[in-house]
Amino acid sequence: MSEPAPTATLNPIDRIKAQDIEARVIEVLRTVYDPEIPVNIYDLGLIYGLDVTADGQVSVRMTLTSPMCPVAGSLPGDVQRRIETVDGVTAVKVDLVWDPPWSAEQLSEAARLQLGLM
Repeated sequence: MSEPAPTATLNPIDRIKAQDIEARVIEVLRTVYDPEIPVNIYDLGLIYGLDVTADGQVSVRMTLTSPMCPVAGSLPGDVQRRIETVDGVTAVKVDLVWDPPWSAEQLSEAARLQLGLM
């Protein structure tokens, strides 16, 4: 799968298609939870990049809270399988990256509230 074109460079109709698919992918990502922290991986800030094309190709750059995470071997595959179920998705590529290392600064405001950090 080639890298998806940035959404901003798409024509208006394709941009809307890509944004619609992206919104559904984000909904699915918010159903995947870190096994040690009761917050979904999207709001934890584990998703570093999400690129979607109008024809449904999805590319995800994600990390984990730690390289020693007990689901390091299975979570990226689980993320891929869940995204593949999204209507309009035709291909999924998930890259697990470690740079930059995850930190609590990447928590969304919703995650901070959920964890009592605000």
